[in-house]
Amino acid sequence: MEAHSITVPIISLLPFLLMLLTIAVFPLFWNHFWEKNSNKLIVAIVLSIPIIIYLLFAGQEEKLIETVVFDYVPFIILLGSLFTITGGIYLSGDIEAKPSINTLFLGIGAVLASLMGTTGAAMLLIRPVIQTNKERKFKVHTILFFIGIIANCGGLLTPLGDPPLFMMYLRGAPFEWFLTLIPEWFASNFLLLVLYYLFDSYYYKRERPEDIKIDRTSIRPIKIEGKTNFYWLLGVVLSVAFLNGQYFEFIKVNHYYKFIREAAIFSMAALSLLFTPKLTRVSNNFTWEPIKEVAYLFFGIFITMVPCLLYLEINAAKLGISSPQQFYYFTGLLSSFLDNTPTAVTFHSLALGLGIQSPGLVAGIPEELLKAISVAAVLFGSMTYIGNGPNFMVKAVAEENNIKMPSFFAYMYKFSLIILLPIFIIIQLLFMM
Repeated sequence: MEAHSITVPIISLLPFLLMLLTIAVFPLFWNHFWEKNSNKLIVAIVLSIPIIIYLLFAGQEEKLIETVVFDYVPFIILLGSLFTITGGIYLSGDIEAKPSINTLFLGIGAVLASLMGTTGAAMLLIRPVIQTNKERKFKVHTILFFIGIIANCGGLLTPLGDPPLFMMYLRGAPFEWFLTLIPEWFASNFLLLVLYYLFDSYYYKRERPEDIKIDRTSIRPIKIEGKTNFYWLLGVVLSVAFLNGQYFEFIKVNHYYKFIREAAIFSMAALSLLFTPKLTRVSNNFTWEPIKEVAYLFFGIFITMVPCLLYLEINAAKLGISSPQQFYYFTGLLSSFLDNTPTAVTFHSLALGLGIQSPGLVAGIPEELLKAISVAAVLFGSMTYIGNGPNFMVKAVAEENNIKMPSFFAYMYKFSLIILLPIFIIIQLLFMM
């Protein structure tokens, strides 16, 4: 049954809103209950059950299967594998945590994010950044900018950078087309790095002199352990890039063949576990809790957001969305709360539905619309903890290392609304007028 042949009742959107409220409110008022991942899973299941029943009775079991099997499962396999592999890379030693070095760390991450994906870069660098700044008292701002730059905005240059871009790639955008986003990538990351340097310089001056002294005198040479994991990481990157219908015709015949890619990615994680010494992961404070938290919460998010996406597919055309600016801000708004990958796919479908026929179409739609969708999905994924998969993982790893991160709403009003949003508006004014 096609989405446009049914109506989606407003009440079916309620479980998704409750899922968001739970993530936002429970840590504030029921933290002892919420800190157990098993309770997160219970909440996700309870809120998902009404949606599963509704979708089955509405004849939308195909949409449900598509979301769980072809969206959620690959999403978790990719994130889990990158988490496992990068968790086996241990950066020992300690360099000085001064603003210039921290800014360089984030700048390197902005480049790596497009080469190995935002998840891979974030999981590779989050522990070294925490290790470098362990002597400093003020470090929450570093993790926040880390999420903005490495877990999101840095991944704008290639289809490997962020899942929304990979989905556009699978829908026909040439690999090299994404290099046309260099101006947006450079401007957003440059502005964020400049702001970060100013913030870190301010907080550096407020550090206690004895902490700065310890930081300067406890410098040890950098040493990388678990280097074989770079091979498994490369294996994941190559699997994502080439194990698809673009290169293997038989994958187009049966969509279950797509799981050849997931099998290859999973095997890289298995090889990492097999060949990485256990002591390396122990040194890295590696545990499975962060990825379990992401898996449980996003299970609830992916299922409860299905009616929201159906509602959008049915009603978006009535909103009169047609200009690049409208696509940019609507994609950005929903990418902040609905996860940026399905949001990008939905707005690409909406753009196709406009039926525009003109020279210079990319992935079947006008280039300026594809650019608006791609840039907004990647950038605005940083606006909340649930906008992009790595955000929660970075938060969880930071909290495991006793860094007290802002709550769901505090992240928005203390960081994303006052730092990120103005920069994203500047990007639109510069490149999408």
